[in-house]
Amino acid sequence: MSDHIEEKSSESIASGEKTAAHDAAQPRMSLTSVEEKSLLRRIDWRLLPLLSLLYMVKTIDAANVSNARVMDQGTPRNIMTELHMTSDQYNFVTLAYYIPYILAETPSNLLLKYFKPSVWQARITISWGIVLCCHTAVTNSTGLLTVRAFLGLFEAGLWPGMLLHLCYWYRPDEIAPRIVLVTILGNFSAVVSGVLAFAFNGVTAQGLSGWKWLKLVPATASWMTDEEKAFVQARLPPTSPRAAEKDFDLGEFIGTLKDVRIWLFLFCWAFYTIGTTGLTFYQPTVIANLGFTSIAQAQLLNIPPAIFAMSLTLLFGVFADTGRIPQPAIPLGFMIVIEACYAVLYTFPSNGGVYAATVIAGGLSTAWYTMMWPWRVQTTQGATGSAFAIAFANSYGQIGGAVGSQLFNSRYAPRYATSFGIAMGFIGMAIVMNLVTWSVTWRVDVATRKLKRERIAAAKRGGAVVEDADTAAGASKGQV
Repeated sequence: MSDHIEEKSSESIASGEKTAAHDAAQPRMSLTSVEEKSLLRRIDWRLLPLLSLLYMVKTIDAANVSNARVMDQGTPRNIMTELHMTSDQYNFVTLAYYIPYILAETPSNLLLKYFKPSVWQARITISWGIVLCCHTAVTNSTGLLTVRAFLGLFEAGLWPGMLLHLCYWYRPDEIAPRIVLVTILGNFSAVVSGVLAFAFNGVTAQGLSGWKWLKLVPATASWMTDEEKAFVQARLPPTSPRAAEKDFDLGEFIGTLKDVRIWLFLFCWAFYTIGTTGLTFYQPTVIANLGFTSIAQAQLLNIPPAIFAMSLTLLFGVFADTGRIPQPAIPLGFMIVIEACYAVLYTFPSNGGVYAATVIAGGLSTAWYTMMWPWRVQTTQGATGSAFAIAFANSYGQIGGAVGSQLFNSRYAPRYATSFGIAMGFIGMAIVMNLVTWSVTWRVDVATRKLKRERIAAAKRGGAVVEDADTAAGASKGQV
């Protein structure tokens, strides 16, 4: 009798477990393949246009810092003349920006979940916009360095917050094309900034010089049903961050800090930014010093690298979304070509050759970030871990922004051969670090691409792949 009761109890337990598993999987199976595509399109239209606009405004400011340096050169309205700054003192403009930016970015990303992205990103945008307007009140070098420092402080967290936000909505194998779409307008910012610098060159209005006008120009988803919210959460893999997780998990934070991958990616970013930030910051100056044309028209020569970067980003974004190209191979290939371009810039064979190398290196250096982030994001885990890992790479990896610009000291002008020689060394170290990091993370990349190809094949049949979906993510878990 007891054996019979025990047997029935075991059967009941097994039956209960199957029922629970079936119930847990229901959110993931609640929408058809067609309905899933439609939902993703709605999410794309809700998120990507606004994120793209924010990113473009952010990068326009970075490009304006470079262009302002050569505007109205030789006149009292030039920024360095008006603020009584030497060329080497202007180097500290980027240093003043990056120090608070680096220090504040990780805490900012950890606070994003607590305050919600909509609230925290709005705070960043408003405070950042106010400081941008404060540039018009600057009358000396101290004032410029002060507003740049506050700008770095208040802007910190904007871009890594965007990346973290995307992780709550999309699977790792879906991130790459979304990052491309968000950053494509950012790549276009160099075009916008170049046109603005051309337009405001020589302008003095309302008592403001042209460079000041350059600075002055500027989960809870109520639109989804509960079923759709549950579906979005359930289709994510277990490693993705979720709104139901704790705002801060100390164990996850420490575990991420101990993960060797966070340090490998840090060195990838640091060496790369040291080797390329100086080129980006000084590109307008380099072009002007080559003596191609007037200062105002030289602004327009900064546009081809931006168009080239946009084309590269779109092209390789499409390739990456097929799941057939190893994600680490794309930024690695970019760096090899950049190294070859630096060799041309170092030897300075001719003005035409140098300008062509500048265009190619400038475009690749911008596209590198867009192709690097999907690789970094697919190796993160959890809400706290993802927030910390993304911000850590973007903040402390940006130390090159503070150091890289110092390579282009005025004593190396006009050809900056020594500067490019040093930059070649740092790009070489970045290539080595990318290879080492790839050797550690290749399994994740192979698995992500394999699943991507399976999902593409299943979608063509009108089906879905759910093996890695977190079926335990129930309907009670809201969307960020």
